[in-house]
Amino acid sequence: MDIETFREYCLTKNGVTEEFPFGEQTLVFKVMGKMFALTDVDLFVSINLKCDPEQAMELRETYPAIKPGYHMNKKHWNTMEMDDTLSDAFILQLVDHSYDLVVAKLPKSVRAELKGNS
Repeated sequence: MDIETFREYCLTKNGVTEEFPFGEQTLVFKVMGKMFALTDVDLFVSINLKCDPEQAMELRETYPAIKPGYHMNKKHWNTMEMDDTLSDAFILQLVDHSYDLVVAKLPKSVRAELKGNS
């Protein structure tokens, strides 16, 4: 997967914005102001995604390319190394999971607003 494919997929999701809150290199995707994905825009060697804590542990045990979130809460975030060992479809599935986790924690009124925009 290349960064443009990743970026375009993230931006297709409802309520998503892209920002650079941590400097010019770290591209962050947010849904209604809450982070769900980030990556280094220049190198694109890894992606950080939010993950259910139990699933995060299972993924780390199963896939060598999935590690605890770099510079993130290691309980709730994973880092996926973009080393071609994870399929594009699987990575996009994990993006969906991250997005869905963040949306589920948004206030009910904000979730309703998101649904109204779909």
